[in-house]
Amino acid sequence: MDTGTINTQKIFFSIVSGLLLTVIFPHSGLHIIAWIALIPFFFAIKGLSVKNSFRVGLITGMVHYISLLYWLVHTMNTYGYLPIWLGIIILVLFSFYLALYVACFSMAIPFLCKKPLLFIATGPALWVLLEHARSYLLSGFPWALLGHSQHNVLNIIQIVDITGVYGISFILAFSNCVLFMVLLYLKKNKWYGTCPSKRLASYSILVLTAILLSTLIYSRYRINEIDNLISDAPKKRVSVIQGNVDQSMKWEPENQKKTVDNYINLSNSVATAGPDLIIWPETALPFYYLYDYKLTGHAQSGFKTLDTYFLVGSPSFIKNAEDIEYFNSAYLIDPERLTPDRYDKTHLVPFGEYVPLGKWLPIGKMVAGIGDFSTGEKGKVLPWGNVAIGTQICYEVIFPDLSRKQVLNNADLLVNITNDAWFGKTGAPYQHFFMTVFRAVENRRSLVRAANTGISGFIDPAGRVISTTQIFEKAAITETIPLLKNNTFYTKHGDIFAILCLIISVISVICSVADNRRKRR
Repeated sequence: MDTGTINTQKIFFSIVSGLLLTVIFPHSGLHIIAWIALIPFFFAIKGLSVKNSFRVGLITGMVHYISLLYWLVHTMNTYGYLPIWLGIIILVLFSFYLALYVACFSMAIPFLCKKPLLFIATGPALWVLLEHARSYLLSGFPWALLGHSQHNVLNIIQIVDITGVYGISFILAFSNCVLFMVLLYLKKNKWYGTCPSKRLASYSILVLTAILLSTLIYSRYRINEIDNLISDAPKKRVSVIQGNVDQSMKWEPENQKKTVDNYINLSNSVATAGPDLIIWPETALPFYYLYDYKLTGHAQSGFKTLDTYFLVGSPSFIKNAEDIEYFNSAYLIDPERLTPDRYDKTHLVPFGEYVPLGKWLPIGKMVAGIGDFSTGEKGKVLPWGNVAIGTQICYEVIFPDLSRKQVLNNADLLVNITNDAWFGKTGAPYQHFFMTVFRAVENRRSLVRAANTGISGFIDPAGRVISTTQIFEKAAITETIPLLKNNTFYTKHGDIFAILCLIISVISVICSVADNRRKRR
């Protein structure tokens, strides 16, 4: 029976949902739980006021994000040199910010969705709207959206070439809402004074079934279509090199040449595979390529030996009249001419590559040796013969719009170079890697990933993970990848589905306000 107050049972249910929302993601990978993970949370907010519902949502969000992003403490302690207690405080504060999105969702439910039908119709759209907002506000952090949990369910995720990952989030939220209402009907429980009817329970199950069947049919059709395109597409041999270089040592002057030798030796090991392109991770060259002449010459000797294209990560800078601009860059090196094309990272990591409000915050960056980075040109691609490469550095790959803009600029291949050594042996490298699957499917492009400590690997345009490396091991792997050129609906039009969810939410607000006015009259 609902009391309208937060009791021990409601707190327990909110904590359970927070933990369930975490275990659906890699490393644990219990992705099937995503279809029911929100149900305990819905029981927790059932019957609560707007204020108390907000509080319960905050509990669920805090439990989820603290248990999901626990690795931030390790990163800040090991590479930011912050004491563990301060790292824990920052984790709690960051989790509080992210939990506000869950809290806003739960606060909106008693305001907009007091009728069972409105809850089923509007709840999933509200969830997607807030995920979309989290992807952009305050520089954005679309890490571990609900839809990302289904990264390995090929027969579900194909729709993201229309809807983006938000379409998967919508289906999962809709499933949770429908199953929750069916449970209320079976238990004869009320939702804000109204028992869900048998008709609503039956029809909502039918709608959910229809959505799932449509998704499965579309996915099978698209997989077959993409496989046909892959069989006829031009192919390239690509190697990724995972150097497994200790982050705390790579920038030391006495280790810079050793780091280059490590990557050259690993690259030589794949020479017999005949790669058309060899990819080194983010900042694999721990010096300013083309400016540090001795180390540059040493690296170029290795490039010339293999006589193939290289895509390598290195810091860079531009000196102008007033100051020096630093960039986190990727160089595409032509074996015929060692003056390379360059991509500069466009979406920087707060506190990793720049400090927001740096004049007022007494916190330094975790990238040593240089000042704040500057941003490059969004959507820039690197010409590789008659092919164009869209490069994302580090966590740029979690932002769908960056890959989309590169494909609109004719990128035939997506490459993510990163240095996930920051994360240590935690769940973060797995979370980071499997989000890249969605960039491949959204744009129907092969995606190649080179990570200093892993996970490195290859993903085909249907979202299949072709091969991967283990974390914190040296590795060099080669695959033949297809190069598709067709643009998808999502590539052309972006987050129209999320905008549709915004429209549904706005209409719900208008209807709710109008209904409240009628009741007052």
